[in-house]
Amino acid sequence: MPALRFSGPVLPDGESRDLYVVDGTVTYEPQPGAETVARGWIVPGLVDAHNHLGLEDHGAVDDSEVEAQAIADRDAGALLLRDCGSPADTRWVHERADLPRLVRAGRHVARTKRYIRSYAHEVEPADLAAYVAREARGSDGWVKVVGDWISRETGDLAPSFPADAFAEAIAAAHAEGAKVTAHCFGRDVLQGLLDAGIDCIEHGTGLSLDQLDQMAAGGVALVPTVMQTAKFPTFVEQGRERFPDYAATMEDLYARRREVLMSAHEAGVALYVGSDGGGAQRHGWLAGEALAMAELGLPPADVLAAASWRGREWLGFPGLEEGASADLVVYDRDPATDLTALWEPVCVVLRGAVVGRSAG
Repeated sequence: MPALRFSGPVLPDGESRDLYVVDGTVTYEPQPGAETVARGWIVPGLVDAHNHLGLEDHGAVDDSEVEAQAIADRDAGALLLRDCGSPADTRWVHERADLPRLVRAGRHVARTKRYIRSYAHEVEPADLAAYVAREARGSDGWVKVVGDWISRETGDLAPSFPADAFAEAIAAAHAEGAKVTAHCFGRDVLQGLLDAGIDCIEHGTGLSLDQLDQMAAGGVALVPTVMQTAKFPTFVEQGRERFPDYAATMEDLYARRREVLMSAHEAGVALYVGSDGGGAQRHGWLAGEALAMAELGLPPADVLAAASWRGREWLGFPGLEEGASADLVVYDRDPATDLTALWEPVCVVLRGAVVGRSAG
């Protein structure tokens, strides 16, 4: 197979050069006779850090729909997906060279009747650690727990499990070599999770300044899913009549979400870009999440880094250094200054193969 040539600024350093693909890997050594494929800004494959491959509103989908979801993400430039819980067994995706790389968290673990039906293992506190350990053994190094959800008894957001049960579960996952992340909209669950050594928080709209400092010091990541938290006003209206306390809580969390996001950035918390693709939010929308984060005030260059090379490093994957797998996206303008470019990839290359090109 002939070598492929891509020309232009290679991010993150932005140096303009020729990048060649030989046998699926990156090299900067000139390759005589290489086929010129595309010119433009060359970016390490994008990372969707909060994705639900295999999930729709009703629960698990079949393999053909998983494939369609993965292709939608891939064609949008997301070449590495961090699964944040799915009832579908998506391990087979690893065997498909034409589908994005996948880091699976297995199935969510939630409290009985305290999460969306058909999504999660629903367990009681005494069983939490055992289920988390089981998911850890079958995952790709991550487990997802549901930190809080609406309690019908209190009529408001409440921790799904006691703090000691979460701590036991986190320790059990760590003993299996897996990291733990948690769905957290509200406030009350957060301190116990952070004190127990959780590795990442999803959404995180209830975080306080002290907790953000703790996260930064402890290397705990935050995936804010801004497109998802933008739906809070809808949740408020849906719940106002039956659960007025919940509605008031969600209104307050929505009002503070920009403050939390910008405070996290200023505190040095590691932020990553996650579309929450699956369920109510469909696939192929990572660019929308990047733009939503920037619209709340994050610097575009930092958002791009989080969605590309920093996200890849966090999950243990290389960028575009010599000898790395050629997972890259080419754009016709600099996405570090114009994130709208992410909607319009010129060329997508996965494992050294061109899997998508613009009509132009």
